[in-house]
Amino acid sequence: MRHYLHYDVFTTRRFEGNQLAVFTDSAALSDEQMQTITREMNFSECTFLRPAEAPGTDIRVRIFTPDLELPMAGHPTIGTAFALADSGVIRPGTPRVVFGLGVGPTPVELTWEGQALSFAWMDQRPPEFRQPSSGEGAILKAIGLDVSARHPAGWPIQEVSCGVPYTLVPLATRDDVDRAEPDAAALGRLTSAFGKDFAAVYLFSVEPPGGDLTAYARMFVPGLGPVEDPATGSAAGPLGCYLAAHTIVPSGDWDRMAMAQGVRMRRPSRIFVRVQGPAPDTIQRVQVGGQAVQVGQGTIDVE
Repeated sequence: MRHYLHYDVFTTRRFEGNQLAVFTDSAALSDEQMQTITREMNFSECTFLRPAEAPGTDIRVRIFTPDLELPMAGHPTIGTAFALADSGVIRPGTPRVVFGLGVGPTPVELTWEGQALSFAWMDQRPPEFRQPSSGEGAILKAIGLDVSARHPAGWPIQEVSCGVPYTLVPLATRDDVDRAEPDAAALGRLTSAFGKDFAAVYLFSVEPPGGDLTAYARMFVPGLGPVEDPATGSAAGPLGCYLAAHTIVPSGDWDRMAMAQGVRMRRPSRIFVRVQGPAPDTIQRVQVGGQAVQVGQGTIDVE
């Protein structure tokens, strides 16, 4: 039997955000067992915790989707931090923990309110920008839209990675984002400029300045379980970098950009991003942050 904690991530309300199962004792589980368990749980991801394997890390965190293991992901990292804090593994007041992820040591900054963790920021890699290897027409067709939905400013469709690549598609309005309809077969035919086996698409509209939201987004991906994801921290980091690099967001607002995702799925999520760099083309640090709430816990028989 293996015990797990069930969290909703990038939200403070149960039954919103992105679901996560955290298996706190997985040292004896094989790769095949972790993959099978994740498929059985049928969440977008599960995390499996093990003793630290690399110098400078506090705990090894492995992340699985129903179909494969990921080197890095946002909501599993943030949710795992909350699970470790709630279970007492991370002591109250601890300012920082370093997870060993597939991409390497990943610092997570922690903010506390009394004995409870209130917010977590994970570091991601500095951004890498590439021209998509699929054409604009094919990308728009895969999300059920045409060129009329593109933002009139002419911002480019780009593939950006802060550890995991995403094809970023700027759209004119929130309504355009909401009316997108993913075509799983067409998504599967898109190629990644980073040589990955899949090409994930993060479509977004920029919210009017002065509000509490920076962008409104959805994420589509083939072959990783559900086609749409309600909250994707590994995509929000690249989006924050894109908005900074194209000066869509002024440098004075780089410290706390807020992305809404999952609204159309009835799993509303709020993902925060901050970037640092002397100039838009020299971003040196990317952090993605948020909150999480425990929904339940249970055990699963793996024998």
